[in-house]
Amino acid sequence: MIKHGNKILLVATMLLFALSCTDEVDDDVDDGNWIRKSSFEGVGRSGAVAFVVGDKAYVGLGYDGDDYLVDFWSYDPDQNFWQRVADFPGEGRTSAVAFSIGNKGYVGTGYDGIYKLKDFWEYNASTNSWQQIQDFGGSARINSIAFSANDKGYVGTGYDGNYLKDFWEYDPSTGNWEQIVSLKGEKRESGLAMTIDGQVFVGTGTNNGLYETDFWQFDPSNIDWIEKTELDDDDDYEIIRSNAVSFSVGEYGYTVTGSYSSNLTTTWQYDPGLDTWSEKTSFEGSAREEAVAFTVKGRAYVALGKNGSSRYDDIWEFDPIQELDEDD
Repeated sequence: MIKHGNKILLVATMLLFALSCTDEVDDDVDDGNWIRKSSFEGVGRSGAVAFVVGDKAYVGLGYDGDDYLVDFWSYDPDQNFWQRVADFPGEGRTSAVAFSIGNKGYVGTGYDGIYKLKDFWEYNASTNSWQQIQDFGGSARINSIAFSANDKGYVGTGYDGNYLKDFWEYDPSTGNWEQIVSLKGEKRESGLAMTIDGQVFVGTGTNNGLYETDFWQFDPSNIDWIEKTELDDDDDYEIIRSNAVSFSVGEYGYTVTGSYSSNLTTTWQYDPGLDTWSEKTSFEGSAREEAVAFTVKGRAYVALGKNGSSRYDDIWEFDPIQELDEDD
């Protein structure tokens, strides 16, 4: 039989344990800090693209609510400084894709307000100049996924009037596109890709109004897809979304912003070694979708995007090591 004094001790111990667990969860959510940086010097926009060459990021295109844009800007994180570079010579557009290989960036597909597009362009950061390359090998489309691996570029999924799961490889040494094995998961648009220490992961997005929960690793050496734990595997996960952004810092990947019924600020960290997710400090800017993200010199940034008819020109740096500081 348990005596009353022991009962009180047991209850107190359980309460302390519960409080310690709650504190641990709260600590996780306050892990990481968002720092406002110098605003983008072009007009606020959504559906832009970004790529990184050397120690600078390049951001451009998009839609400002009136016009489909062609301007491009470089961002130097050391100087916290934006500088306009050569305008994109193709049609202004939104919902395009971009990736980089070596000292060159690649931009293509998208929507110009009338047509879905499949043209592709190469930007040479050394000469600040653009040249058109071979058209994308698949159909004209919007809201695709793009990344680079092993000195080749990859573009896939999206929407061309139908939802897609095909993938294409671009080899800059030959200038040719080649179709590769399709994503083994569901068709989708507005998904994301994150590269962590050379490993590429693809997921999220929507298919005919349904949010996709599957998550995949791409093996560029064997051109194959490896299924990972689904994004709704844990009841505490709230990772599912579309039109989000992703980036990596060190050995972890991150996804933030996007929409799931409404626009989001939640930030989730992916550990590829454990195949698990943990929630970090929420994005401190306005909830939004169709933003851009990039990592330069190990520092991660999220910028631009929209919420309804509001389009943003702010940029935020995420430091995963610092704890939340609401005053910076």
